[in-house]
Amino acid sequence: MNQALETKVAQTSAEAHAGHGGAPARLRVNEALAHTKLSPYWLDDPAQPPAERELVGATQADLLIVGGGFTGLWAAVQAKELMPQLDVVVIEANRVAHGASGRAGGIISTSVMHGLPNAVRVFPNDIDQLEQFGQRNLDGFEATLKRYGIDADIEWNGEMTVAVDPDHLAHLRADCDLHRSHGHDVVLLGEQATREQLNSPLFAGALWSRNRSGIVHPAKLAWGLKRAALSLGVRLYEHTPLVSVKDEGDTVFVSTPKGSVRAPRVLFGSGTAKVGIRDINRRVMQVRDHVLATEPLTEAQLARIGWKNRQGIYDTRTQLNYFRLTKKNNIIFGGLVSYHFDGDSNPPQDEKRETYYRLAQAFYKTFPQLSDVRFSHAWGGPIDYCSRGSVFARRYLGGKGVFVAGYTGFGVAASRFGAFMGLNILFDRDSPERGLDIANQSPIYIPPEPFRWIGAKITFHAFDGADAQGGWKRAWINGLKSMGFPM
Repeated sequence: MNQALETKVAQTSAEAHAGHGGAPARLRVNEALAHTKLSPYWLDDPAQPPAERELVGATQADLLIVGGGFTGLWAAVQAKELMPQLDVVVIEANRVAHGASGRAGGIISTSVMHGLPNAVRVFPNDIDQLEQFGQRNLDGFEATLKRYGIDADIEWNGEMTVAVDPDHLAHLRADCDLHRSHGHDVVLLGEQATREQLNSPLFAGALWSRNRSGIVHPAKLAWGLKRAALSLGVRLYEHTPLVSVKDEGDTVFVSTPKGSVRAPRVLFGSGTAKVGIRDINRRVMQVRDHVLATEPLTEAQLARIGWKNRQGIYDTRTQLNYFRLTKKNNIIFGGLVSYHFDGDSNPPQDEKRETYYRLAQAFYKTFPQLSDVRFSHAWGGPIDYCSRGSVFARRYLGGKGVFVAGYTGFGVAASRFGAFMGLNILFDRDSPERGLDIANQSPIYIPPEPFRWIGAKITFHAFDGADAQGGWKRAWINGLKSMGFPM
């Protein structure tokens, strides 16, 4: 079948299946999800390295890092680069990349603050310095990958925010002015120019940030950082969860199922995992993001949507979707955030195909010309949400421990900065960010259960339909914004 005919057949199929949300549309989505693996696309890779051995017996270290995700691995690598004499131990509850780090969408940007508008909202007096930190962080990110030969399928193609409603264009224009005022290479695109970049009938315009951002394979990044840490002499133990933590005065004692570690300093990079420090779970909550991966697109399918510059994409919905291509031209399509009581890290809903039904509907609404594309993988992933929408580092255990968390979905690149800031606080190293509010202020408390669960349920219900319906849903979201929570 030639490309023109294939495109016409796909468009006709899309129109037939779209209907009005009736039986044909339901049937199409069910078919597309019928053989989907309910596990992360990124981890379905024969090149995944073997796990390091579990910690057995007692040991000591100069620095213990709890968590082998992006924060922990970046902390281990940077600690050894800055202080080569340190004996560094990392314990990981599962395997490297099997937590949040292997479930991310993999879009990276220069911001350490969940985007420039959020940085202006939270730390308006420090914005110039934060912008510099973000640029240096991404330069260091790239240099580290080159220095250790980490092949993580990285592409520096920029990122694009697409307006899915003409009413959202004013928001994009304001964001464009803000980015230009801080020296960003951004361009505002009209409807036709946007669809020339990525063709969707929903797109009314876009803001394209053309440098210092791109896409990466998150699991390959984590595995590469693991290899780099081991090459520097870091001792890494996988399948070694923290059981308890005890302040012994001059040292911290951490027990694991079959061993223990005693160290004068501990950096916690364990996200929302409960590690015996109750205060951190008052400031951070786990929400669940959901993601689909399509089967690899054929050249003809890819031609229907364009995407020659392969940018990472966010849309302007209140309940936003994001999407990007993989090296093999699968589309990664994420969104549909949810919350489960007490931050359940393994909710049974993530193992049910119907959980991803609405996300698949959103995919076909965005790209109706891809109605012949099926989904290879579907998964849920944790996001450590906090009130300021960006990483923070907070002292505990009489200053011997520092907890780094709160990325709110933007941790793939910002985790390097978060780890660096955490190390500087933990070792009392003089560094520019320590004089700013980002290093000295913490996010506010989030209400406990059951109020947390009730509030989250109302909020996510408000997200669904807020753009079209307004009313109480928009009022609820605006109320949360006025309290300082990032929406």
